Amino acid sequence: MLEALNKAALLCKSMFRNGYDAHVINAPLQERLLAQDGKPTVDIACEADFPVIAKILPDAQPAPENGPRLSATLEQDGILFRFYPLSCEDSEHPELSLMKITPTMVDRLTPEDRRNLRLTGFGSPQATSNVYDGFQDLSCGAIKLVGIPDDTLRHNYLLAIRALRFAANFDLPLGHNTWLAIVRSSSRVLDYVPASDIMDEWRKVEAESMHIFVKYLFECHILQGLIPEVASLVCIKQRKNKKSNEFQDIFSHTLECMKHYPEGEFHYDWLGTMAMLFHDVGKLYTAEYIEGDYTFFQHHRVGALVTRKILRRLHFLSEDIDLICHLVRCHMRFYPMMTDRGIRRFMSLDEYPRLIEMSRADIEARGEVYTTYNHNKKYLKRASMPEQMLEPLLNGNEIMQLTKLKPGPQVGLLRDALLQAQIAGDVTDADSARAFVQDYARRSLS
Repeated sequence: MLEALNKAALLCKSMFRNGYDAHVINAPLQERLLAQDGKPTVDIACEADFPVIAKILPDAQPAPENGPRLSATLEQDGILFRFYPLSCEDSEHPELSLMKITPTMVDRLTPEDRRNLRLTGFGSPQATSNVYDGFQDLSCGAIKLVGIPDDTLRHNYLLAIRALRFAANFDLPLGHNTWLAIVRSSSRVLDYVPASDIMDEWRKVEAESMHIFVKYLFECHILQGLIPEVASLVCIKQRKNKKSNEFQDIFSHTLECMKHYPEGEFHYDWLGTMAMLFHDVGKLYTAEYIEGDYTFFQHHRVGALVTRKILRRLHFLSEDIDLICHLVRCHMRFYPMMTDRGIRRFMSLDEYPRLIEMSRADIEARGEVYTTYNHNKKYLKRASMPEQMLEPLLNGNEIMQLTKLKPGPQVGLLRDALLQAQIAGDVTDADSARAFVQDYARRSLS
């Protein structure tokens, strides 16, 4: 099987050396046909006509007059080589200039292969509700389109998005020729597939797999046309973390954040993961390079406005737009080391548990330390307690003024006693706190 194709490639090189173009026609399909044929047969496209072929390959024979449109045939080492004329018109469509299938190859196809092949001129395939229609069985270990991938996509360009979805969700590689067909068809996907249909497929991508799906969209240049604002982040760099001199493009950082977000408490949070895709989109508009470093002041607010515009363009539901934009606008709130008052204000925000997970994902993506994050998490527990249980109503200076004590452990004892009285409800305001301190000092410290 492979030997026949190698010998065909050598014949093509012989034609090249003599100044004539030649190539093996649709090598992947012919490899399949060779595996099921009794006699090895390979079809070659060649620029030269029969008289020239005969001079270069003396054993070549003219094609039968009533047979397929052949230039010549050659039998060598038990292998039959058939030469078809190579189209070389300057004005023709580029995809038509490369022959995909020949009449003799069609004759060798099994009935099942004929049903699977999507060839122009054979009629469009019938509509079907089977989501796997157009794909080879997944047991092959990769995501592959049936037949000739370019022709299969030509009948339904949405299959390109679906192939990327399958590859991400099932953690399977894309077949090489399927991937090449998707890359070649990326502009047509954007031209002919409505954004709403693309998003219908996107919504079926698992949250844990979305970073892979977005990476595929970027690599095949669909994301650049669908969401250019996000794809452009690959051109902007930021310092990876506060202690590092390493710079990383923001798009790569975004993919890392999308990867880490579902690893926390929100394993299946599609909308939260989508918010991670847009959380830094504002940096495209706010980036400034000052004294050897980049700044992105107010990128969260600008990003929320940009995100709303993008999501409307992609036909998101209004309630989903509001949620994602809220998460983008507030995603910086859990980053600084907060006070009790700050943490209580943070907890008044809608969806604050999602905001915490966005902060954690960003820390993981940057390789930052968890000092600030752990501090804020500890204060979250304190925020569930009434305010009077957190701090005494009188500070140390006020206690010393009332009791005439000097700085020392006795002041701390009084302060703790006051806090316990507040928790017990014996002290409720500043006046009762002053009375309690004076009485406690008289009884305990005299």
